[in-house]
Amino acid sequence: MDIRLVGHDYKYGVEQIMLLMFPEQRPVYVDRDAPESADFVRSELSPDGRRAVTLLFVGGKSAEGEAELPAPPPSEPLLRDRECQKLVKLAFFRAAVALTGRQPPWGALTGIRPGKLAERYMRETGASEREAVEFMQREYYLTPRSASLCARVAEEAETLRKSFSPEDISVYAGIPFCPTRCAYCSFVSQSVEKSFALIEPYLEALIKEIRAAGRITRELGLRAVSLYVGGGTPTTLSAPQLERLLGELGEQFGGSALRELTVEAGRPDTIDRERLAAISRGGAGRISINPQTMNDAVLAAIGRKHSGLAVVESFRLARECFSGDINMDLIAGLPGDCPESFAASLDEVIALAPENITVHTLAMKRGSRLISENAALPTGGDVSQMLDYASEALTSAGYSPYYLYRQKFSSGGFENIGWTKPGHTGIYNICVMEELHSVLALGAGGVTKLTDPTTGYLERISNKKYPKEYIESIDEICDNKYRMREFYAKMREGGARA
Repeated sequence: MDIRLVGHDYKYGVEQIMLLMFPEQRPVYVDRDAPESADFVRSELSPDGRRAVTLLFVGGKSAEGEAELPAPPPSEPLLRDRECQKLVKLAFFRAAVALTGRQPPWGALTGIRPGKLAERYMRETGASEREAVEFMQREYYLTPRSASLCARVAEEAETLRKSFSPEDISVYAGIPFCPTRCAYCSFVSQSVEKSFALIEPYLEALIKEIRAAGRITRELGLRAVSLYVGGGTPTTLSAPQLERLLGELGEQFGGSALRELTVEAGRPDTIDRERLAAISRGGAGRISINPQTMNDAVLAAIGRKHSGLAVVESFRLARECFSGDINMDLIAGLPGDCPESFAASLDEVIALAPENITVHTLAMKRGSRLISENAALPTGGDVSQMLDYASEALTSAGYSPYYLYRQKFSSGGFENIGWTKPGHTGIYNICVMEELHSVLALGAGGVTKLTDPTTGYLERISNKKYPKEYIESIDEICDNKYRMREFYAKMREGGARA
């Protein structure tokens, strides 16, 4: 698709709407108007930044969209850019809806954290949850269902935000190993079958980083309120290795401020009595057991080597050996699944009564086997039926949504939602999705996000991506953590900004 920008250079906003409404297209920037027979976008922003107009030509049809601010945009550069980019996106979105007659469930929103917009609106204006729903429908064209979800999770985030102090952070430690690689996975994880020899040196390197991060957080007077051990599959570690890891995390980040320690037990084929005992001794109050589906044929299609029955047996063992909360994950849109079998899986999981159930929408990511094999998948309409059923069934069973996020290339353009029974919300999940405070990420592929809650400014510190290069670069990775000094110095002097 040829794109001409006039009066602005907001390529990101234009490309996001193009990807949303015309996912088969790719941008080609031109400096002239293209002939009407070509697929072409002309996106113009007025010199004062108050009005955007988009002219759209696709498949021999044309449409126009515009958006306008009631007053000039703010003079502060970051705020001005945010408002102007929003105008450009809305003008393009309105033109695309007029041309296609299609309105996505999340309207003009393209980011992964839609709840942040509703939460900011409620915080800055004092709006109620109902008013936030109306705002999201009016400003961003969300469906009533999506707008209600946004407002609900925004309320949860704001409640949690009020309980934090400027010194509070969360900590993530990643274990990038799995028993086998799932067909939908594009994470930086390696199967134990191919990389068993790396596990012990990786754990030694990770413990070195944990100790370095502990030193800098104490120096800066920071305190961890939540710890999360994720992956991969952390329970690919042996019970003694898990005990060492959790012992180090507790020594460096434990204390009176710590409210939550979560370990992703994940795959049922890695859960046993010894590992559960090690997790309990390590102080964890939450674990995940993630079947993704309870249908054996679908499990085989995604490369899982366990059965639905094994999930049930692992859950019952966890209830026997572990006294904390249990989360279970399901994915809507897996190959070989359909609305009826997804509903059966969800019903079976609800019957087990875990404290949390997370319903993901399958995201087609580069690097996954599903992409390379061009696997047949349920339609967007099928996924919509699955999610509608999940919403009704989970609400009826006493669960409510408490966090959500979106991913690129998700089936039908839908979302991932964490559901909880009353009193069992996961602190880390809300913090990382709503960016309520800094999240210190440890391990291969970890991206630390330093966040100033006052200004919203965010700075990243990235670790090496793959286990082998992480191990080889561990001294450099530990030294990089000292960049936190400069960030917190700025934040305490009056606000960290770009």
